[in-house]
Amino acid sequence: MDGETFRHWALQAASWAADYRAGLGERPVRAATRPGEIRAMLPPSPPEAAEAMEAIFADFERVVMPGMTHWQHPRFFAYFPANASPASVIAEFLTAAMGAQCLLWQTSPAATELETVAIDWLRQAVGLPEGWRGVIQDSASSATLAAFLTMRERALGFRGNGEGLCGHSRLRVYASGEVHSSIDKAAWISGIGGENVVRIPTRGPRRAMDAGALEAAIAADLAAGFLPAGVVACVGGTSVGAMDDVAALVGVARRHDLFVHVDAAWAGGAMVCPEFRPLWAGAEVADSIVLNPHKWLGAQFDCSAHFIRDVDQHLRTLSIQPEYLRTHGHDEVTNYSEWSIQTGRRFRALKLWFVLRAHGIEGLREMIRNHVRWSQDLARRFAAEPGFSLACEPVLSLFAFRHDPGDGRGGDAHMLALLQAVNDGGKIYLTPTRVDGHLAIRFQAGAMDTTQADVDSAFDVIRDAARALTGRP
Repeated sequence: MDGETFRHWALQAASWAADYRAGLGERPVRAATRPGEIRAMLPPSPPEAAEAMEAIFADFERVVMPGMTHWQHPRFFAYFPANASPASVIAEFLTAAMGAQCLLWQTSPAATELETVAIDWLRQAVGLPEGWRGVIQDSASSATLAAFLTMRERALGFRGNGEGLCGHSRLRVYASGEVHSSIDKAAWISGIGGENVVRIPTRGPRRAMDAGALEAAIAADLAAGFLPAGVVACVGGTSVGAMDDVAALVGVARRHDLFVHVDAAWAGGAMVCPEFRPLWAGAEVADSIVLNPHKWLGAQFDCSAHFIRDVDQHLRTLSIQPEYLRTHGHDEVTNYSEWSIQTGRRFRALKLWFVLRAHGIEGLREMIRNHVRWSQDLARRFAAEPGFSLACEPVLSLFAFRHDPGDGRGGDAHMLALLQAVNDGGKIYLTPTRVDGHLAIRFQAGAMDTTQADVDSAFDVIRDAARALTGRP
């Protein structure tokens, strides 16, 4: 592809993107294709000869687009948001065009120094004190794995990387059942093992880990010859937004010299609003925090902020410097490949920088406050509607609800039928969860283009679907 052809198709792509975003509200939120349908439209073998961009672009629209779920849709109320603000999209285009590998300072000095500044801007925006430093990881899963490796090495006197885990006492990590599955995966990959993640019971409407039960579990493990390594605190759990009392957990951990990692992947973005910061009180004295700007703050995936209080421990765990990765003559520079699992690194800081400047912290605060207010208003409407009930206390912009037709046909099967009816309608998209052993439907507002009218429309869609299922007006 020569320069002029690239210019033509880059402009075509930009025009398509603008039209796509402008018309999102008219599209069904979720793809309606059947399993294997897209694959059946694709040739089984790659082309031997080059094909024209006209044909490729036409097939993109004909084959790919019908199979896409629209995560930027204003009525996407499933999972958590994966926002990609227009400013972030533009930054990502520039990053893709440059194609830089930003593993070392010397491979792109601007990428490293911009990351240092942008991550510190975010630190200030969410109210973390000076002394915390950060790195942009690809996702919360990688940040959590890095935290697990650090807590492992810290507990083993930084001998695990060299000696392996054989011959050492079994390590233990403590978390509630409300944490994300990435916690289990980090335990697998770090060699700690899933069986050594000790599930601590929760209590209260926020489903917070019981600090007294945590203290007792640590004491029991010490008596049994295990080696406690760390605690994972949950701030905004994926299921129903569970909120641990981070300060209480840090207090227990400090008495036993344990590492504390705070998983605030979704809810951490809300901490740009000072009034929400009591929800993670104590995080400022933990050891590691992850929050995802690619969720609620508008930075396109992937962009996960990993904040670290003791960088020396982190680097002692992850840093490795073969000769080809040394920056000779510049010992003062930061090489972020030493802060990450991956050696190769994309220029993720550019989109975070664009977003923070294009929206301003006050613009992000206004969006999040609106989402929280609109969602909690909707939760109150469901709580007052006959046949509906809340399955848990709303947390920020997340709540879960149930419906019981009152004729003995309620339960999990009915909830699944209601969920399918809502999603098949295409107007909104919701996902299920399980609360106290019973199925419920989650709702969260988080898309940047969502309006109050979009949130209010969800009530009618869900109520009408429930009425159609039960045959009642």
